[in-house]
Amino acid sequence: MPKTQFHDDTLDFSFSGIKTAVININHKTPNINKANLCSSFQKTVTETLMENVEKAIQKTKIKTIALAGGVSCNSYIRKEFLELEKQGIKVYMPDLKLCTDNAAMIASARLL
Repeated sequence: MPKTQFHDDTLDFSFSGIKTAVININHKTPNINKANLCSSFQKTVTETLMENVEKAIQKTKIKTIALAGGVSCNSYIRKEFLELEKQGIKVYMPDLKLCTDNAAMIASARLL
């Protein structure tokens, strides 16, 4: 699975390349194990996300992170974000029950 590479000093990144790669793999290999493909996609996206969060932490010296949006209901991503607490980073995320409705999630994020 391809990973996004960053060679500049910005904190900008996009997942459009990996999404395209997954779509192409799926179309070119119709008999591919979909569960394995999805698992690989999740793992690669999470690794990329965490690498960029680590980069942001180093660059900005932040000590608090909020995980929000639809991705905040992904248990694998939640687990990886909680690992940051071992580095002294406080991680806020909405309760799972608030992640299913965007309005409730936005309201809960506002309370943080």
